[in-house]
Amino acid sequence: MKSSTSDPLSYRDAGVDIDEGDALVEAIKPFARRTLRPEVLAGIGGFGALCRIPEKYRQPVLVSGTDGVGTKLKLAFHLARHDTVGIDLVAMSVNDVLVQGAEPLFFLDYFACGKLELPVATEVVKGIARGCELAGCALIGGETAEMPGMYPQGEYDLAGFCVGVVEKDRIIDGRSIVPGDALLGLASSGPHSNGYSLIRKILERGQPPFDPHFDLLEPTRIYVKPVLKLLESVPVKGLAHITGGGLVGNVPRVLPENTVAKIRKDAWPRPAVFEWLQRTGNVAEDEMWRVFNCGIGMALVVAPAHAKAAADLLRAAGETVYEIGSVDAGSGEPAALIV
Repeated sequence: MKSSTSDPLSYRDAGVDIDEGDALVEAIKPFARRTLRPEVLAGIGGFGALCRIPEKYRQPVLVSGTDGVGTKLKLAFHLARHDTVGIDLVAMSVNDVLVQGAEPLFFLDYFACGKLELPVATEVVKGIARGCELAGCALIGGETAEMPGMYPQGEYDLAGFCVGVVEKDRIIDGRSIVPGDALLGLASSGPHSNGYSLIRKILERGQPPFDPHFDLLEPTRIYVKPVLKLLESVPVKGLAHITGGGLVGNVPRVLPENTVAKIRKDAWPRPAVFEWLQRTGNVAEDEMWRVFNCGIGMALVVAPAHAKAAADLLRAAGETVYEIGSVDAGSGEPAALIV
């Protein structure tokens, strides 16, 4: 029976449940509270979030970053697993601000869906809070948008926003990099959050559709705490977060002109998940290097004299480290070559 045009309508009739949104805010408060830093002046729920600059900085410079999770979310929907994509969301932004030498200070998220499902949204935000704990930054706010008709049933989208802080005279910008410098690589936890449009096409070819040997929802590794600890004692000249574009696309972003990074592909074992993806999808070698991190999630440039000390400190902090190449003289725009 259709309702009359004179029947009263509510926001819930239009597909938006205010009570469910309020319930989500209450559900996530304990997880957000665990991430708070002393500089945070107000908790979740205000119109804006307040945060002081840490007092230890003399000339603080703010560094900001934003990103999403991309089509990795499609895999999460298919597998009905929502506990790890929040970690991915945080990782993509905090690892980006880290490359400037910045300490992530606070994070905000944007969660958008057609119909808010409280258990799903709570799992996602718990993951976001966990990512913030791993990065040492505060989850100080966000936005939940319920927009009927905008998203297919059971799907949502995520965006994240991070602000970090670095001492002005300790900004890492790559300008001191010279030929002869060493290139270190920190192991990734898998494909991280890049290349999933190709991964999903490859999965269509695999038997069974979702290979049981690999967890393709393994979250992006967060490198913040080990690298910040390293920066206290070893001069790092350049950092590159290996995201879309792979090593060949991201390492040149931190190099000065007239230099080239020569990356030795035999310097580390390519994880089996990448071998499986390449074999199953018949992906060309050059395409693998352009799309995936191929096992290296963060690259560092240091003077040769500091390479061993840097690697030892990072390993002591739990990272798997490889010396993956060196910086050579080039001509013109910076580049990276896989040799």
